[in-house]
Amino acid sequence: MSIDPTAAQSAPSQPSASALERFHAVIPAGGVGTRLWPLSRAAAPKFLHDLTGSGQTLIRATWDRLAPLAGGIMVVTGRAHEDAVCRQLPDVGAADLVLEPEPKDSAAAIGLAAAILWLRDPDTIMGSFAADQVIGPVDVFQDAVRQAVETAATGRIVTIGITPTHAATGFGYIRTGRRLSVAGAPDAHDVAAFVEKPDQRVAERYVASGRYLWNAGMFVAPVALMLQHLEANEPELHAGLTEIARAWETPERDAVMARVWPGLKKTAIDYAVAEPAATAGDVAVIPGAFTWDDVGDFAAIARLNPVKDGSGVTVIGDTPRVYSDSATGVVVTDTSRVIALIGVEDVVVVDTGDALLVTTTEHAQDVKRTVESLKAQGADDVL
Repeated sequence: MSIDPTAAQSAPSQPSASALERFHAVIPAGGVGTRLWPLSRAAAPKFLHDLTGSGQTLIRATWDRLAPLAGGIMVVTGRAHEDAVCRQLPDVGAADLVLEPEPKDSAAAIGLAAAILWLRDPDTIMGSFAADQVIGPVDVFQDAVRQAVETAATGRIVTIGITPTHAATGFGYIRTGRRLSVAGAPDAHDVAAFVEKPDQRVAERYVASGRYLWNAGMFVAPVALMLQHLEANEPELHAGLTEIARAWETPERDAVMARVWPGLKKTAIDYAVAEPAATAGDVAVIPGAFTWDDVGDFAAIARLNPVKDGSGVTVIGDTPRVYSDSATGVVVTDTSRVIALIGVEDVVVVDTGDALLVTTTEHAQDVKRTVESLKAQGADDVL
């Protein structure tokens, strides 16, 4: 695929309706969510669960937020999740469902979507939004996306950064630069730098400065510009994705995917595209004033599902049987087993048919180590 860099960077600013007409959303739905084991597993990752008590799975809520804005939505997910994703998203067409034979991280997933969309229409503006995030209010999020599309139409890769609510050490940060003059995007700023996850002291300094945003991994960009930077920084990955994309609308799709995909480099879109593009001055940011949570562990589930009664315990499940006395925490259950909590604080209990997890919200991040240990022991039947 040959991209004309000059054409990609000189796209004129356009009115909102025209820019949105070019907008196509992409939902990467990957990752197991190991810190949410045993609820989230390889066969049923967290984006297929309702973790907020809303009655919607995370991927369905993501689709519904984007559908009013996008001319189309592409979903990139694992082949093992095809049936479950199609049940959740019956409107996704076969041509817009990209099934990965194996996980290859975000650069391959988003890059392939960009390559397919470029071949359909090189003027497309794509937006990538992970399937496993909790966001609200929806209208505030949608306004940020509209501003991002407007800014992307001027020839920029745009990220939506989250206004931090506390000095988090688990997220990367974006340092904002000068305010940009973009019609229809009054909040657009230049990106001065992407910053790795900081320690507590540095995170506190970032938040106090007012110049830093959380990096939520949301990117909106002209597909031509996205591919231009991918080709410059990861030429072999770009070449492989181009080969798959060229076969996408042909009977050779599955054969080419099976041959090329396993050899692709595993890397994040941040390293392959966003950070080098920021160095080149091609990245902008829209601050997101909405609430955002990546539901990274069971402490997040407790935070997103406040206790609804005087029990002190958040309970999630279709038929929960939970008794508590002087206890606080969260219980997630899909069994009919009685769970009694007496005199324990900030406890996390996850009860499934074949595995039981007991920890505390303080140690919720450590669940990942348990999964790694079980995998090393060959206990794949519960992973």
